[in-house]
Amino acid sequence: MSSSNENDISRRRFIRLAASITLPALTAAGCQVRPLYGTLNSADGSDQSVPDELAAIQIEPISDTYSEEDAARVLYNELTFKFERGTQRPEKLYRLKVLIDLNSSEVGVEQLADVPAAYTMTMNATYVLSDRATDKTLTTGRSFASASYDFSTQRFANLRAKRDAEERVAKTVADDIQSRIAAYFATMS
Repeated sequence: MSSSNENDISRRRFIRLAASITLPALTAAGCQVRPLYGTLNSADGSDQSVPDELAAIQIEPISDTYSEEDAARVLYNELTFKFERGTQRPEKLYRLKVLIDLNSSEVGVEQLADVPAAYTMTMNATYVLSDRATDKTLTTGRSFASASYDFSTQRFANLRAKRDAEERVAKTVADDIQSRIAAYFATMS
């Protein structure tokens, strides 16, 4: 192979490499990357932060279609902690209403005994964030989570496993709702 062909091949490889680096960089240049929990510059010139906005959310008591209140209580407490984070209680500007549906279904059966061996706990949650002053809906969404637990011959172990599953799904749903609402406030600057 001659040196001019090698130079042409080298030049083409360099151009491909440069294009593969430059093109994504130019495409990403139009995107804005901002920290989720940084300070927001609002239209009126005041600086607000996502944690301040989250702390200004009043959470209404959570109702569920399930007979036990444990999951609703855990979800309420988790959301309260995630929104307020130990800050001083500011004036509540927003209202969050959450409706949940909690179901438990058999997913495994003991062989030759026809007795459930495992269950899956599923929580479906629908939330509405609204402005308290105007009662205008700001954002809505749905979240769900599942957790499985084993069933045994011990009654207390079954109750504890079920409660554990309820707590796990409630914490997962609370994480998801908090992230979605924080993202909403971050995009509103």
